[in-house]
Order: sequence, then C-alpha cells, then structure tokens
Amino acid sequence: MATLSWEVLRAIFKRPFQAREWIQQCWFFASVTILPTALVAIPFGAVIALQLGSLTAQIGAQSFTGAASALAIVQQASPLITALLVAGAGGSAVCADIGARKIREEIDAMEVLGVNPVQRLIVPRVLAAMVVSVLLNGLVSVVGVLGGYFFNVVLQGGTPGAYLASFNALAQVPDLWISEIKALLYGFVAGVVAAFRGLNPPPGPKGVGDAVNQAVVITFLLLFLINVVLTAIYLRIVPPKAM
Repeated sequence: MATLSWEVLRAIFKRPFQAREWIQQCWFFASVTILPTALVAIPFGAVIALQLGSLTAQIGAQSFTGAASALAIVQQASPLITALLVAGAGGSAVCADIGARKIREEIDAMEVLGVNPVQRLIVPRVLAAMVVSVLLNGLVSVVGVLGGYFFNVVLQGGTPGAYLASFNALAQVPDLWISEIKALLYGFVAGVVAAFRGLNPPPGPKGVGDAVNQAVVITFLLLFLINVVLTAIYLRIVPPKAM
C-alpha cells in the first residue's frame, strides 16, 4: 500500500493527465456523497451542541457552548464525517470498479499494451477523492455549525449573541486549515486503500465483494489513527487563542 501511494504521487505529475476521467470521477464522488454528508452533518452537530450545552450548563459556562461545539465540529467532526462517507460511498465503488477490471484481466491487458494502470485509472480517482473531500468538508462545517446553533438556541434556550461571540473569541484561522488538511489527507488515504484492495482482490467469485469490505474497514482504521496523530501535532504547534 505504501508503494502504491508513492507510485500515485509520482504519477500525478506525469503527462498525459487524464483530465476527462478526473472530472467524471469528481462528479461521481460528489453525486453519491453530497446529500448523505449533509444529512449526517445535521444530527452530528445537534448531538455535539446538545451534549456540550448540557455539560457547560452543569459547570456554569453556558457562554462557551458555541465555541466548544463549533471547534469540535470544524476540527474533528467535519473531516471524519467527510472521509467516512467518501470512503464508504465513493471508495467502495472505486474498489469494486478496479476489482472487476482486475478479475476480467483488463489491468493485465493494459500493462501488456504499455499503459500504466496507476496513471490511467488510479490517479484520477485518488485526486477526485481528495478534491471532493476538501469541498465536502466545508459543506459539513457550515451545516454542522448551523445545526448546532439551531439546537443550542432553540432547544436549550441559549442566546444567539453568546453563541457567536464565544465562537469568535476562541476560533482562529488555523482551525480551518487543519480541518482542510485532514480532509485532503483522508481523501488520499481513502482513494489509495480502495485502489489497492481493488488491484489485489482475494481469489474466488466473491473476491471483489470481500475486497470492498476490507477497503472500507482498513480506511476507517487508518483515518482514526491519522486523526489522532494530526490532532496531537496541531495542538503542539498552534497555541490556543487567548481570551
């Protein structure tokens, strides 16, 4: 998998670039993930806002509910939601497509003809997953923060001014940057893992189905591991904003 990742990074800068295939894959990823991502972001933001609102009320810090919930959504929830849906919806389809081509020996035929399958098939799909992940991350951030705002103000009796003021007091631009970096890296991992399992399906009639299941599980495990590492590095490098 590490070797395939390096080959993909090298092939990105080689010519010819499969622009048409990349656009088609971007449209495919977006079409299968936009609506589920938005629908998942609303209850996720609501749960975070309700839980943090209840916790801050117990310790007498209701004015910080907006900052805590918004930062949790932007830094942690948005990239993970985006990556899970990109891997689950788009990555599984990519794995199934590549796996079917491998079973039908199309990949071997391309290699015999001198066509690099990594450059022709995998690079456009990985780049599409990365681009769509970054764009969807912004959508999830907006929808999640609005959902948290609605549930905190309407259901818990919070004040709109305190919610927005606390968010402005504690949030900073690097919070958005680390969120987008996470989404970009998550999209790359999801695309590479899906392509790797598609290129190496288990033997037998149900090999492609097993490869799809393995790709989704492996991607989820890697995403949570990468999230822990990136969050630890970010908290070490970027100091918290002073009140």
